[in-house]
Amino acid sequence: MPITANDPNRKTWIETPANTDFPIQNIPFGVFLTRDDIITIGTRIGDTAIDLGALHQLGYFEGIPLTDDIFLQDSLNDFISDGKKTWRLVRNRIADIFDAKNDQLKNNEEHRKIVLFALDEIEMQLPVTVGDYTDFYSSIEHATNVGKMFRDPENALLPNWLHIPVGYHGRSSSIIPSGIPVHRPQGQKLINGSDTPIFGPSRLVDFELEMAFITTDANQLGEPIPVDEAEDYIFGLVLFNDWSARDIQKWEYVPLGPFLAKNFASSISPWIVTLDALEPYRVDGPKPLKEQLPYLQYTGKKSFDIKLEVAIQPEKKKETVVSKTNFKYMYWNMAQQLAHHTVNGCPVNSGDMMGSGTISGPTPDSYGSMLELSWRGEKPVQLNEGGSRKFIEDNDTVIIRGYCEKEGTRIGFGEVSSQLLPVFSKK
Repeated sequence: MPITANDPNRKTWIETPANTDFPIQNIPFGVFLTRDDIITIGTRIGDTAIDLGALHQLGYFEGIPLTDDIFLQDSLNDFISDGKKTWRLVRNRIADIFDAKNDQLKNNEEHRKIVLFALDEIEMQLPVTVGDYTDFYSSIEHATNVGKMFRDPENALLPNWLHIPVGYHGRSSSIIPSGIPVHRPQGQKLINGSDTPIFGPSRLVDFELEMAFITTDANQLGEPIPVDEAEDYIFGLVLFNDWSARDIQKWEYVPLGPFLAKNFASSISPWIVTLDALEPYRVDGPKPLKEQLPYLQYTGKKSFDIKLEVAIQPEKKKETVVSKTNFKYMYWNMAQQLAHHTVNGCPVNSGDMMGSGTISGPTPDSYGSMLELSWRGEKPVQLNEGGSRKFIEDNDTVIIRGYCEKEGTRIGFGEVSSQLLPVFSKK
């Protein structure tokens, strides 16, 4: 089935700002609270939010097999469960409804008042109910940097890294949408020179620049997903800040990996950009440094040219962009991650979230964490309005942005923005 929504020549009758992340060629999906305190599934064109629940009730999706309440829910899980054919039909229909040549809704003032919202009239919610969350460790630059810091610089990568997409099972209950503040976590830490841990606030709170993909119901218990079919079960992507407490992590991670250092909060952008929308931005990924096992070998272009940046904004000051990198640097791509995740028969469900792991590029200004940017605090990062940062300080806001751009068409993710507050204190 063709993806007609991607037509780069398509124009919309909705007024959109120049260089918007959300042209009519994007059509992301999210969940928001309306001005009437009604929760609905929606999409966005420019700075206009669109109530898909109302649009469906008014008959604009006639001919597409959808249940009456598919968009009247507080998560996208059921819609995602309907599968790629339905996602594509709905997205193509939305593009047709808001095409500049289509007057059906454009000339119906009563329907427009019901369906369209300014962004200041809505409150974005978590787009999916995340049943399970897996975080991978798939950037070779990031893994190499960490290995150089904490292990043998000559053998920075662990022996398994070039053979499998390393990952761990994270905590879904602390995944939050953009705009929700995060409290500095507490835990055990081992101070330099000591052999006995202390308890207290983390002194080394960090961001991790990641992206995450959302899956649909993919397989039964015991059934692997072939690598070249994996993308059929990926709905779309979000920006992802996997907050980390480096001092807690250093003490706790042996032998079972991250725990309290990672599960206090992970922030995501509220609009899910579909894999269909990203289709024009496919690129080749890095070539394997070692031959990969057959179940991880794929055909075609499985990477995407997504430009990413991170900014730090101290309280009452302007932001400083501290990193610029690209999703295309990922050594292990999403298809390989999902194939590996399920090769042992692990079932994947609608709304499951898979983090990419920190995305670092080949140069110091493209590293995806403060751990790397400040090199364990040895090289403080200078801020535009004075001062510097080794790690994230209380009341700093971390902002991650991402977009694709090609031949005059831009598809973006908006941003995920989260402020770090002091340790939680019960009032």
